Amino acid sequence: MDATEIDDSRPPSLEELDRLERVVDVDPQVAREVVPCAARHDREWRGCLSGNRGELANGSVTTARDDPASGRERLARRALAVPRVRGDVDVRTARLERGPKTWQKRSGPTAPRSRVDDRGPAHGGTVACAPMADATHDIDRGRVPRHVAIVMDGNGRWAKRQGLKRTDGHAAGEEALFDTVEGALEIGLKWMTVFAFSTENWRRPLDEVRFLMRFNEGLLLRRRDDLNERGVRVRFIGRRGGRVPRRVLRHIEDTEELTRKNRRMTLTFAFNYGARAELVDAVRAIATEARSRKLAPDKVDERTIRRHLYAPDMPDPDLLVRTSGEYRISNFLLWQLAYAELIFTDVLWPDFRRADLFAAIREFQHRERRFGAIDSD
Repeated sequence: MDATEIDDSRPPSLEELDRLERVVDVDPQVAREVVPCAARHDREWRGCLSGNRGELANGSVTTARDDPASGRERLARRALAVPRVRGDVDVRTARLERGPKTWQKRSGPTAPRSRVDDRGPAHGGTVACAPMADATHDIDRGRVPRHVAIVMDGNGRWAKRQGLKRTDGHAAGEEALFDTVEGALEIGLKWMTVFAFSTENWRRPLDEVRFLMRFNEGLLLRRRDDLNERGVRVRFIGRRGGRVPRRVLRHIEDTEELTRKNRRMTLTFAFNYGARAELVDAVRAIATEARSRKLAPDKVDERTIRRHLYAPDMPDPDLLVRTSGEYRISNFLLWQLAYAELIFTDVLWPDFRRADLFAAIREFQHRERRFGAIDSD
């Protein structure tokens, strides 16, 4: 029995429940999802997130393919779930279906878009979103920024407005991310860096941190093949040790290896990342070289520092976009953003789409970048 055979607009019948219990195969989409192992899962993750790596066991999470029982349970919940509807808003997290050219959202009502700030340019400028029908016709393809960095902010506030948990806001942000990636590919963007998890995010409630670790692991398992097929190179910047679970680190390394030869676009996740931590790590590496007399202190310059950053070959962002109406950088790419154009929008991240990216690029193309110089005239 396939999930599509069940009408999710009504409660399941006893016959449907009986038929579903006999399902043997796991839906391929479900099979790639990360599911928690039973019994000691909470204790093991709590030990991991509290920094005691001795308590981290390898079996804290698995994939549904490796655990058919968990996979069937998820298939049952997905197939038989009755949507929770508030007004005209379906509060289920939308799934993106894999297609030959684009990630497609299932039909049905979606969350209302946040009101776009119309106060005009301030603190770097705010932008309004153009209609999708002509979203790119007036964009100069020859002046598309080489690198766009995004602070994906507002998941918690979005969830609160929908009457959901904060973690539901993080899950809803997945659609925003991959629609934005599709738009970046459409417009010819070569580099995009997103702030996925900061070194300061460890201070959040344990349940939320634990969810984010699982979610990022699951995202890699669900999306890396699609990204690879689209020619996207996936990379991660940030500290690889500390409290990050070893399973997550392993999936990070596998994804980087799978996509390392791709050059259509480089999608970088700043994960367990802090710009000050990056600079501290760079200074420590430089000091070590100087102490071992591999580097003379008077030879240290900007190029030396860049060479010791997490991604030395990554070009500086031309444009920074921050969602949710906050006007700050939040310890993100402090060295690299020295001459970036800053654009802020009131759109909460789960509502952000490629049209919002195009609007930011359109605003970027109306700005004059002088890099400290003056016009010749």
